[in-house]
Amino acid sequence: MKVTPLAIPDVLLIEPKVFGDHRGFFMETWNQRAFTAAGIDRAWVQDNCSRSARGVLRGLHYQIGRAQAKLVRCGLGEVFDVAVDIRRGSPTFGRWVGERLSADNKRALFVPEGFAHGFLVLSEIAEFSYKCSDFYTPSDERGVRWDDPGVAIAWPDVGETPTLSARDAVFAQLKDVPVADLPAYRRAPGSA
Repeated sequence: MKVTPLAIPDVLLIEPKVFGDHRGFFMETWNQRAFTAAGIDRAWVQDNCSRSARGVLRGLHYQIGRAQAKLVRCGLGEVFDVAVDIRRGSPTFGRWVGERLSADNKRALFVPEGFAHGFLVLSEIAEFSYKCSDFYTPSDERGVRWDDPGVAIAWPDVGETPTLSARDAVFAQLKDVPVADLPAYRRAPGSA
């Protein structure tokens, strides 16, 4: 697999080796040895999958106490996936990175602890899956407004205002939400 640090170097784009022929394709989506060698040495405790229609925006979510790293991919359709650095004191605090993840490009994104995460569905339907390094804890769940002008995410135009859940629609701006002074966690090799 090929692992590329993004503009925020702790967020990693993962491009698997894909073996294809007339029958279809095969790829490894998780291999502990390979991912550990790439600096992703988390113990995954929960897998999630969502199915959403075009224009659905989920996020930007994070947990305040039990921070989660996530390994995300889109197995059907296409999404624009975003990670926002919410690590107080980080040189990239408040900055975001985004990548298109799709069934066609087979890419994955590693989002470490200390990031708010969300995605916008670009295809008619998308199935999005993610591994989490800690369990979902409702009392720790928080969020950042998807259209926060202080973060200024350049979401792709889907021809309509994104469809949000009632909860996601009332998230506050980053400047108004609690963020934790997170401990120094394992960082990707070569990251700042």
